[in-house]
Amino acid sequence: MHVCIVGAGVIGTTTAWQLARQGMKVTLLEAGDGPGLGTSYANGGQLSYSYVAPLADPSVLPSLPKWLLDRRSPLRFRPRMDVHQWRWCLRFLRNCDGTTAKRTTAAMLTLSYLSRDTLHRWMDETPLEFHHRSNGKLIAYRSPELLEKARKLVEYQAGHGAQQKVLSRAESIDLEPSLAGLDTALAGCIYTPGEEVGDCYLFTKALYDALAKHPQVTIRNQAQVSRLVQREGRIVAAEFADGGQIEADQFILANGLGARKLLRQQGGNAMIYGLKGYSLSVPRTQGTEAAAPEISVTDYERRIVYAPIGPVLRIAAMVDIGGDPGAPNPQRIGQLKNQVKETFPGLAVDEAVGWSGERPATPDSKPVIGRSEAADNLWLNIGHGALGFTLACGSAALLGAQLQGDRAPIDPRPFAER
Repeated sequence: MHVCIVGAGVIGTTTAWQLARQGMKVTLLEAGDGPGLGTSYANGGQLSYSYVAPLADPSVLPSLPKWLLDRRSPLRFRPRMDVHQWRWCLRFLRNCDGTTAKRTTAAMLTLSYLSRDTLHRWMDETPLEFHHRSNGKLIAYRSPELLEKARKLVEYQAGHGAQQKVLSRAESIDLEPSLAGLDTALAGCIYTPGEEVGDCYLFTKALYDALAKHPQVTIRNQAQVSRLVQREGRIVAAEFADGGQIEADQFILANGLGARKLLRQQGGNAMIYGLKGYSLSVPRTQGTEAAAPEISVTDYERRIVYAPIGPVLRIAAMVDIGGDPGAPNPQRIGQLKNQVKETFPGLAVDEAVGWSGERPATPDSKPVIGRSEAADNLWLNIGHGALGFTLACGSAALLGAQLQGDRAPIDPRPFAER
């Protein structure tokens, strides 16, 4: 079986690796100069397997008016004359209820744990250097009330395999001394000892380099797919912008937001939207180690994540809905730097490298993994939002099983096209 995969970010590259391991012939197409240079490049770096609760949650609703009116808020909405934006937002709001959020969390945990186990199996088989560490994660709460609400989520997730503990302020600082800068602003933390970190770009490139040496794999860069050629209900070729094309037996769209355009040509309408996020890469220079956390930290109220990845502390935050794509917004980068300085004043924030990327997200936060309704041999692996790195390996394993007709390792129904 010959499979053509469109997109060589972390999702497309892990999918290619999984299918090559299953013995399939794979062609991986990347529109840019190389792998992982888009959304995968400088993301948060947390492999946060036990913290996959959806963005659409009842707790979001009371905060929305404040967030939308405050220019410093973690979420900023810029309305556009775009029907798709409003349809996405309305579906997002419909998903902000407790029953839906619990059901989504349970489904996402099955995928995240599959992803963790798949990654560990790959690492046992193939050396992959991407600054991987199992260093645990702390979710820091400033509000005692929110910490108590989080305690209920810990109890719920424990029934689905999560191992987490609620820590007091003193216990949190004992475990991660750099949190002392928060002083009385810190109410406590949720600690998950098994969480991991890594450099998503280096991981993607390591797999990509291994794929380039695989006898069953062909890789093409600068291969911009302009349309999929369909005949009698099947895709027969991917056509390039320069007029060339490639034929295959099966086709997989793993190119994030680019998948929406290709699906619309086939009569489909992928309900994904780009949520712009920002990151800082702060050098962990000699003498500043004590100022930076060694454990991954999420500042819950400010929605800022901190991940020590090799020579840098990766800091990621913010969601801009309807923001301008492309280069980072200097005001948002400056805002992020100021908030980081307040929390960790000893960091070399002024030396940070800023970055932004579009996270292709679904309204309910669940990715779409499986066969597309647009054609019999068209498959989707899209819509992972801010959890692409965390869910990539599990998504590849789930799609690989479906493509080959094997029994799925987890229930695939929550991730079907919708």
